[in-house]
Amino acid sequence: MITWTDDATLLAVRPHGETSVIIDVFSEMHGRHAGVVRGGVSRKIAPILQPGAQLRVSWKARLDQHLGAFSVEPLRSRSAVAMSNRLALAGLNAVCAILCVVLPEREPHTRFYQKTINLLDLLGQTELWPLAYLRWEQSLLDEMGFGLTLQACAVSGVQTDLAYVSPKTGRAVSLQAAGEWADRLLPLPPVLAGSGAAEPADIVQALETTGYFIAHKLLDSLSDRPVPAARARLLDAIARLS
Repeated sequence: MITWTDDATLLAVRPHGETSVIIDVFSEMHGRHAGVVRGGVSRKIAPILQPGAQLRVSWKARLDQHLGAFSVEPLRSRSAVAMSNRLALAGLNAVCAILCVVLPEREPHTRFYQKTINLLDLLGQTELWPLAYLRWEQSLLDEMGFGLTLQACAVSGVQTDLAYVSPKTGRAVSLQAAGEWADRLLPLPPVLAGSGAAEPADIVQALETTGYFIAHKLLDSLSDRPVPAARARLLDAIARLS
């Protein structure tokens, strides 16, 4: 029998038979992992199994390639905070949905796991969360090998007047170097490069650029999976803060 125990965030729950569920979790040392929770629809366990919940999970299976079974211990719930306002709920749903489609199964991402926990712990803090989420998406692209390089112009090397991002390379391009190619480049709002205003409109524009790379680089590398609709709902919730 193969067993392990780890801290994890619950990403998704789906029915399995009459009394059980299959859960997907993002765990600290074992990455995104699925398993069966026996009796997961019971009155005792079902309230624990809410997306975003922080759990202590123990997994066991006869062979490593088997689906296996989880036992779960609640550490803290995030459902009350998520239901407190539109932005918190949209944010939690977006994070869980994105992780379900982009994280390779059973591949550890320990540092990115901690960044995800830090982000989820900010749920409900409306003034901080949109910018924190933008930084999290940038970290996600870095973690998956599609990070943006925004410190200097890819054409001239200058570090001023950076206005665009190349959709091919993810590198910054200055206003002067863009020339007649400007309409083929993505916008580089200062907040994306770590400076300037962080108003909701600026963050939404920055997320439109990171979203391009999530859709056309990261997800295209994973058999053309679509961007989860929950992300668009989050951008709408951030835009409404203006």
